Amino acid sequence: MPPVIEIKGLTKVYVQDFIGTEHGRIKIRLKDRKRIALENLDLNVEEGEIFGLLGPNGAGKTTTIKILMGLHFQSSGSARIMGRELGDNSVKSKIGFLPENPFFYDYLTGSEFLRFYGQLYGVDSATLKRRIPELLEKVGISHAGDIPLRGYSKGMLQRIGLAQSLLNDPKLVILDEPQSGLDPFGRKEVRDLILQLKEEGKTVMFSSHILGDAEMICDRVAILHKGRKIADGPMSDLLSTRIDEYEVAMTGPSDALLADVRKTARRIVERRSEFLAVFDEETAANAVARRLLDGDGKLLSFTPRRESLEGYFIREIGDKRAQEERSPGA
Repeated sequence: MPPVIEIKGLTKVYVQDFIGTEHGRIKIRLKDRKRIALENLDLNVEEGEIFGLLGPNGAGKTTTIKILMGLHFQSSGSARIMGRELGDNSVKSKIGFLPENPFFYDYLTGSEFLRFYGQLYGVDSATLKRRIPELLEKVGISHAGDIPLRGYSKGMLQRIGLAQSLLNDPKLVILDEPQSGLDPFGRKEVRDLILQLKEEGKTVMFSSHILGDAEMICDRVAILHKGRKIADGPMSDLLSTRIDEYEVAMTGPSDALLADVRKTARRIVERRSEFLAVFDEETAANAVARRLLDGDGKLLSFTPRRESLEGYFIREIGDKRAQEERSPGA
C-alpha cells in the first residue's frame, strides 16, 4: 500500500518585509529577508498508524501541517495524500483536521457549532442528528451541547474542536497540538480517543510538545529542529537500545553504604525508611546491589530504565544545538 502521506523534499521559505525608521523620521524598507521554516523534508505516514510530529517551537511542525492542509504553499518539494496531489477535492472530504489555534463562533452552542461545520462538510441532516450527540459523548462534553461556546473553558474548546475534526468520519485525522489546554484527565481521554481511532482503521498524524503522551501511543515519530528532520522511525527502534539510568531501591542501608551511594549516585531520594538511588553507570549500581544482598541493607528492586522519548528528544536537540554553537554559520 502507498503511504497515506508522502512528503518529498518539502521546503518552505518565508520572505519577510520590515518597515522601520531612521533617526525617528525617515522610513526605510528592508526587502527579501528570508526565513527557512522547512528544509528538504522527507516523510511518510503509513496507513493505520499513529504518527507523532515532534520538535521545539519553531521547528516546522505547524508549517508542515498547514502545507498538507492547503493553508500554506510550499516553496519547493512535493507532498501527496492518499496518492493524490495536495488540494485534491476527493481527498479533502476524507480528512479531519484540528488546527493549533482554532477559531470558534462563540455565540453558537456546541451542538450548533458542530451542525454548522457538518453542513460545510456536506453531511446530511439525518446523519448530523445522530453524529453530534455521539461525538459530544466521545470527547467528554455531552453535558455542554446546549451551552454557548463563550461559556466553554479552554479544555472544553479543545474537545469541541476534536469533535469537529471527526464529523465527516475521516480516514485520515491530522491534529496540531490536540492536548493543548487539557488537564491530565483530558489528556488521557485524548490519548484513548486517538487509540480508538486507530482501532477503527483510521490514520492519525499529530504534533505535540507532550512527549510522554506521544511515547505512549505513537507507532512512529519524527523529530524536527529548525525546519530539518533530525530523526524519525518506529518508537521501538529509537528507544530500545539505550539504557538511560539504573535505579536501586533499598531499605536499611548501613551508614557506610549510604555514604558511598551519595558519592556515586546521580541522585538519591529518601522516603521514610526507603531510599531510591539513581546511577548513570551499571557497574556502580551493581556494586551497591551486591552489598545490599551481602547484608549491608535490604535490596527492594534493581531497575534499568530505558531512555524515554523525552530523554531521546533532549539529547538529540541538545547535540544539534551544541553543533550549531561550534559552527555559528551552520
